[in-house]
Amino acid sequence: MGQLASKVIRKANRFNVENRAHRVLEREKPTPAPKFDSNLRDMERTLELDPKFVDKLNVKDATLDSRLKDVYVTSQDRFIQRVKDRQEAEAAADAKEERVLPKDRKTPEDFEYGYLEPTRVTPGRCTLRQALQFINDHQLDPESWPVNKIANEYKLKEPHVENILHYFKTFNVYIPDQKYKDTLLTQAKQQLLQNKPDSSN
Repeated sequence: MGQLASKVIRKANRFNVENRAHRVLEREKPTPAPKFDSNLRDMERTLELDPKFVDKLNVKDATLDSRLKDVYVTSQDRFIQRVKDRQEAEAAADAKEERVLPKDRKTPEDFEYGYLEPTRVTPGRCTLRQALQFINDHQLDPESWPVNKIANEYKLKEPHVENILHYFKTFNVYIPDQKYKDTLLTQAKQQLLQNKPDSSN
């Protein structure tokens, strides 16, 4: 339905288009766009100062035309010539000797934490390495590394250190005892066997 409607609208828009175009072209002047009040006021002021202003705009000024004929622009393109000379010199140098390839072709090593750590740390901030260090120290021995000592050591605010220690922990490697693991598994299996329903019923 939409295609049919668009075809009909297109046909209606193209109907007698040549005659309509000729009618528009035969008009003496197109209707001018409406002017703003401020533009009309400016025009009135201009006409008060110079009543022949509109006539001057419509008449060709011979003096201005002669001045335009006297103006010449010349360009010597010195910059472009220098660039061409440099490019030719580089091409000649490349033709004489091949460029030396780099000797070290290894990929650069990644940083420890994925980014380059700053050498100077502003007070009130700490690096990732420092944060992991004092989190780990506090986790291993909270009595010798309390919040106020960490805050003084790393020049941080105590509430910030408390929040860091509360919400962040380092991973601990826990290796369970093999005997205990075996007994745990057997106990779990025993419970499963005890709670298993009879399939014969």
